[in-house]
Amino acid sequence: FCSLWQGDYGCTFTYSAQGGTNEQWQMNVGVSEDSGLFSCSIWRPQGKSYLFFTQFKAEVKGAKIEYAMAYSQAAVGAQNDIPLKQEEFEITETTVSHREGKFRFELSKLVIVAKTPRDEL
Repeated sequence: FCSLWQGDYGCTFTYSAQGGTNEQWQMNVGVSEDSGLFSCSIWRPQGKSYLFFTQFKAEVKGAKIEYAMAYSQAAVGAQNDIPLKQEEFEITETTVSHREGKFRFELSKLVIVAKTPRDEL
């Protein structure tokens, strides 16, 4: 379980997994210059995670998800990110999570871009 905030906006990543001891993961959050977009990324810099993920859920606080993508492998060197199949995970206004029965237990990167509820002048 990890959580990161930038001002009013937060991102929480909850998961359960087996194996892959002492893996290094990184989490990053950022807000665009005009504060209109909030982004959250969770990934394994070494590229592929050897954890066996039984479930995962990323939740955005204070903003609504505009775009999200999950990957089974993160880019390293000449390799590219390898996206999960669309059926393996689901996206709601505030969460990205595994889809029971469809998710193949592999996750190495998660990217979320959310719209902040800025008051338009």
